[in-house]
This record gives sequence, C-alpha cells and structure tokens, in this order.
Amino acid sequence: MPNVKIEVTNESRTLTDDEVKAAIPALQTQVSRDFAPVWGTDAQLSFAAPAALSDDSWWLVVLDDSDQAGALGYHDVTSNFLPLGKVFAGTDKKYGHQWTVTASHELLEMLGDPDIDLVVFDQPTGTTGRLYAMEVCDAPEAEEYAYKIGDTLVSDFVHPSWFQPHAANGNGNADGAGFDHGGFIKKPLELLPGGYIGVFDVSSGTGWTQQTGSESPAYANRPHVGSRRERRRTPRDQWLPSTRRS
Repeated sequence: MPNVKIEVTNESRTLTDDEVKAAIPALQTQVSRDFAPVWGTDAQLSFAAPAALSDDSWWLVVLDDSDQAGALGYHDVTSNFLPLGKVFAGTDKKYGHQWTVTASHELLEMLGDPDIDLVVFDQPTGTTGRLYAMEVCDAPEAEEYAYKIGDTLVSDFVHPSWFQPHAANGNGNADGAGFDHGGFIKKPLELLPGGYIGVFDVSSGTGWTQQTGSESPAYANRPHVGSRRERRRTPRDQWLPSTRRS
C-alpha cells in the first residue's frame, strides 16, 4: 500500500462536495496506473471534509480563486508542515478551463516535488548552466494535451527523460517510453504550445524566470497567488503553515 496519503477537500463554492468526490477515482487511477510506474511514487487518495483533515496526510485543497488563498488560511504547507496542493476551481471556470486538469496537474507535481525545491542542472559548458524546476506537468500544460480517464479529463505529464538534455531524440529512455505520457513531446526540455518551465540561469543573477512555449497566454505566464511557481520564488523562511486546523 502506498505510504503517501493525500486527502482531497473542498473549500470552494464553485463545486459541490459530490463533484469533487466524483473525480477522485480517476485521479487515483492516474497516480497508480500512469504516474507511479514512471516516477516511482504512488499515493492513496481519499476525500475529507475540511474539519476532518488528518495531521499526518498531505492535502489537496479545492478553492475558488487564487487571490483568496491567503485569506482562506491556506498558505504553503499543511498545519503539520506536510505538502499542500491548491486547485483554484473558480479561476479555472473564469478562464474556461477544466478544474480536474488543474487538480491532476497539482497532484502529480506535488508527488514529483513535494517540497518545491527540486531542480535539474543543465551545464552545456564549464562556465554556463541552467537550473530547471522539477515540475512534471508544466511543459505540456495546455488542455489540448490532456486525456480522459473515464469521463474525467486529467493532465498530461512528462517522464524523467524530459529532464535529461542528452536523452536520445524520439526515444526518451532505454525502454522507448518517450518524454511525456501522451507522446506529444519529441525531445528533452521541449515546451509545447501553452507550456512553460521555471528556469534559473546560474550566471545571470536574475533569479527564477519563466521560459514559455509558443502561444502561451499571458495569464499562464505569471505565477498565480498561492501557486507552486509563486512558492518556488518565495524564500523558505517566509513560508507559513496553514491555519485551517488552528
């Protein structure tokens, strides 16, 4: 049985509890069937009312709008300093996106990099190099690359070979698994239209910047309040635990 337990809870007015509960089986299938064999990390998902969230579980919280994250008491980690993912269903609805794709995106990225501190270093020469944020769903983020599990639309995600600049083109890794689940990406570090990735040029002194694929909308280019991109740019000593259970 997976040793990671993730409780999904609904604090939004955009969705009912039943709508959130109905998506969990597909999210569980994606994690255990599609993601875990490639990335080696599995999890057990369950629904919990906000007042019943467990101290020893990770949380995936469905909220309304990204600018409400702080006001609602959801900060950067759970009250027990464990990973916390946020899904802004109201913001998704406003921009015509499927909230289940966002939930899938946040869930897989939380499993791929729980503490939002993992990077891959690409050093093409002895004096230059770039750090790439270990975000597994950003490169193929656009919904046109999402896929269905039953009636639930979930996010595409990259394989470890995407983060290997010298991987063989078209094959991804030794077993020919490719660079992403959907098979859209053809080479390492490729960004599909609408995709992006956080990049830290070690010699520039500019900190984290956003590299985007073509046709990336302006809304996707900026880090949303409460998002993993915003948290990655925030010094760790400024992170706050959720006040949800206090």
